[in-house]
Amino acid sequence: MSNTPNIRFKGFTEPWKQRKFSELYEKVNRKNDMTYGLEDIISVANMYYKSDAVIKSDDYLKTYNVFELGDIAFEGNKSKNFAHGRFVENTIGNGIVSHVFDVFKPITRYDLSFWKHYINYEGVMGPIMTRVTKSSTMMTNLVTIDFLNESICVPVVDEQEKIGKYLELLDNLITLHQRKCDELSKLKKFMLQKMFPKNGEQFPEIRFSGFPEPWEQRKVGDIACRTCGGGTPKTSVDEYWDGEIPWIQSSNLSEHDLFNVDVQKRITELGLQKSATQLVPKNSIAVVSHVGVGKLVFMPFSYTTSQDFISLSELKTEPIFTCYALYKRLQEDGHIVQGSAIKGITKDDLLSKEIAVPSELEQRKIGAAIQNLDSLITLHQRKCDKLKEIKKYMLQNMFPRKDKLWQN
Repeated sequence: MSNTPNIRFKGFTEPWKQRKFSELYEKVNRKNDMTYGLEDIISVANMYYKSDAVIKSDDYLKTYNVFELGDIAFEGNKSKNFAHGRFVENTIGNGIVSHVFDVFKPITRYDLSFWKHYINYEGVMGPIMTRVTKSSTMMTNLVTIDFLNESICVPVVDEQEKIGKYLELLDNLITLHQRKCDELSKLKKFMLQKMFPKNGEQFPEIRFSGFPEPWEQRKVGDIACRTCGGGTPKTSVDEYWDGEIPWIQSSNLSEHDLFNVDVQKRITELGLQKSATQLVPKNSIAVVSHVGVGKLVFMPFSYTTSQDFISLSELKTEPIFTCYALYKRLQEDGHIVQGSAIKGITKDDLLSKEIAVPSELEQRKIGAAIQNLDSLITLHQRKCDKLKEIKKYMLQNMFPRKDKLWQN
């Protein structure tokens, strides 16, 4: 086992020291003497004060454990990311938590941000948790004496502070981009509601200047000059696959990004001939008609689809505008679907739907405005995802690993 991480800040060369948890923490059992009230109850899972907490009596509130800044609490819920439960550090301030949580107080100098990440990181703590917990029906229980006898590699406080500040910076950037992404998504939802007329109406609530004319109700079947279906070549025949023709299925689409499709499979010309799918011309809209109904995507290149799609081609209206207008309509009609076990929409039902359509110039302006919001959402989401990947990599390399095969 190495006591030295792969990545370190300049000036730190000494191996991290093996320390027993009993040298770092002590279990505490401080009951609430009513110094803390309802407003001081902390959610261990999410680390915030629970404003909606409901406690029937003061007597029950007295059973709560005091949870101070820097303390760690054991949360025994099993999850995809934490197979045996996890420790969570209090980073928000003094408060109280339910008596079901074991609380440990730090007894040495420490850096709050460093331990927030270190004590919660499955790559380091996972192997330890397998040895210090016992499984029950829904969660795991901590064996305190076993935990305190376990060891962990610990750097000097100066190095803790460097690592903690760096990881906090990454967290702040991730939060910033995620917040911008969420705000832009709310703005997009608002604009979709306001820039398109309500069902049966002729005028939207928000409009670009210079466009006073009423919108016209048009059936989807009158807008698309051609429709195309889909099909799947036999998966066991290799010569049908690994070609150059994009083939998409519903799982390749995002529910909210109408201009991005994750093409994972491509078929050959022979594969096209040996299936019911059709080659759909570029600038078409692929609409999911079966599982995942309501999802759609604008396709700027020729493609083929699985049988779960109806594609609208050779549109008489501006394609980007039409994509948003149809998406809005399908979302509104999401509860009106055909079928029982598998929800879907028939070709006739899709083509009979009506959407409101303004002049071509107004269509272009609306499409460009909302697509610009989509581009900003995608930009911030990609930055957020990239920062998460960087953080994952740094966590794997800034902490010594007991088991190189234990990957998070």
